[in-house]
Formats: sequence, structure tokens, C-alpha cells
Amino acid sequence: MGKEGNEIKFSQKWKNAFDERDRHLLEARIDDGFEFVRHQGRGSVFKKEMLDIWSSEGPRPERRDYRILYENEDILVTHQFMTFTNGEKESVMVVMHLKDGKLVRMETGATPMTR
Repeated sequence: MGKEGNEIKFSQKWKNAFDERDRHLLEARIDDGFEFVRHQGRGSVFKKEMLDIWSSEGPRPERRDYRILYENEDILVTHQFMTFTNGEKESVMVVMHLKDGKLVRMETGATPMTR
């Protein structure tokens, strides 16, 4: 996905900030009431904790075959294959709920893959 008119889509802004681990850019793209709903285990994680995770210099899962399935001003749906630092592999779908150009909720669904 690219540009609509002169406006850069949320997906590109998000990918740039995420790939660079840029805390300030990530923070600017996330609503203060943000909630991440975990696919593994129960519970939610909120803005500050996710910013700490996404902007840290520690090891990150390897992402491959990242693709955008759907995007409009209200939602972004992506799919990717991930290999975690413990060797586990998953096929991961991410649904990002957007409001006023910011990420307000993120949910993931994952299927374990064979090694």
C-alpha cells in the first residue's frame, strides 16, 4: 500500500516507526487508551508497556512475508509469519482498530507452525 492522494497511510507510518523502534513516532501513532489483546494467555497490555516492548533494543521475533490484507481509516488487518527467539513459529493475523488516525486497539490471532 502506498499513498492516497498526498496522505501517507497509517500502515506505512506504523511500519516505519515499528521497524525503527522509534518510541516517539510509535507514541504519536497510539491513542492514550490503547489496548493490546493477547492471543496467547489472557489479559490485555496497555500503551506504556507496549511502547516499552516495541521500542526496546532487545531481541525481537523475526517477521517474514508481512502483508496488508485490508486497510481503511477505521481498521488495518495484516498477516505475517513469525519466528520467536525461543524457536517457536506462528502464522499471525493482526487486527488494528483505528480512530482519528491513531491505533486504539490491537488484537492478534495465531496458529502454531511446525518447526
